[in-house]
Amino acid sequence: MKRFVWFSGFSVFFVLAFASVVLAAEGVASPEAIQYFSWVAVATGIGMAIAAFGTGIGQGNGVRGACDGIARNPDASGKILTALILGLAMIESLAIYALVIELILLYANPFIKFMGLQ
Repeated sequence: MKRFVWFSGFSVFFVLAFASVVLAAEGVASPEAIQYFSWVAVATGIGMAIAAFGTGIGQGNGVRGACDGIARNPDASGKILTALILGLAMIESLAIYALVIELILLYANPFIKFMGLQ
């Protein structure tokens, strides 16, 4: 319960802190720009969901294989654990790459000039 309260308070703080920055914008965006950025936000959310789903499956398979290997040969647990940690880091890097691409699309979108929104 403490964790939920802490997370909720933290979220409310950031919403209140950054709402003034968002609402203080001078220009009014066109409906086309608002629709475009809405679809970009939806697409990046779906993309991150797919990336998290895929990396979760990959990490689950890796951990399952490591557990099976350690159960069959407990003496090799050190080498298996080292390979597991290295493999999990490589799998997690795929989700980080997806996150970087989605942050670029959200905040520094290179396709805006082709849409005629700027």
